[in-house]
Amino acid sequence: MKKILYLHGFGSSGASGTVELLRKSFWETDAAHRAAVVAPDIPVDPAIALPMLKELAAKERPNLVIGTSMGGWYAQQMHGFVRICVNPSFTLSKKYDVLFVGKHKWLNARRDGATEFHVTKEIIAHYQELEAHQFDGVTDDDRPLCHGLFGDEDPMAVETRPMFEQHYPGMSQVFEGGHRMNALIVTRVLLPYIRTLYVI
Repeated sequence: MKKILYLHGFGSSGASGTVELLRKSFWETDAAHRAAVVAPDIPVDPAIALPMLKELAAKERPNLVIGTSMGGWYAQQMHGFVRICVNPSFTLSKKYDVLFVGKHKWLNARRDGATEFHVTKEIIAHYQELEAHQFDGVTDDDRPLCHGLFGDEDPMAVETRPMFEQHYPGMSQVFEGGHRMNALIVTRVLLPYIRTLYVI
């Protein structure tokens, strides 16, 4: 069976509404377009999360990787796979209103039952270190595999889309919507775009 690897945003989980909608959309369809959705809970520390996600991708061999926001940052780094980065957050360490030292609440249920998590100075430093090298693995063969979708109402897109285009020229598109994923964007933007890729 075909597989989609979905990578969630900061503070979320693999049990988000987006995951549920993707699972429903790709299971309740004809057999030729059916796909299982693999959606892990991503660890808070990127120094732990990035190796884990690369290992998971190598194991699952997904036909498509989809990442939103922070997950889009991780998805971009899954080289060799077809991937869609939706409003990728390439500079999360600079979003001081989002990534700050202290206690945070998970937005969705986590498999381990945790309801909150803590961000430390060390974790923020890990984001800074990895962000400085996030495009190191891009090759000419890899460029056509990575797609970017950027909301026209996402204030981050002013910075992130040029960064994406610098490394993946001609591979980004703009859609009507803001930064956060919702059912409308999944239905009207993401699902039709996936079908144009002919990978699922």
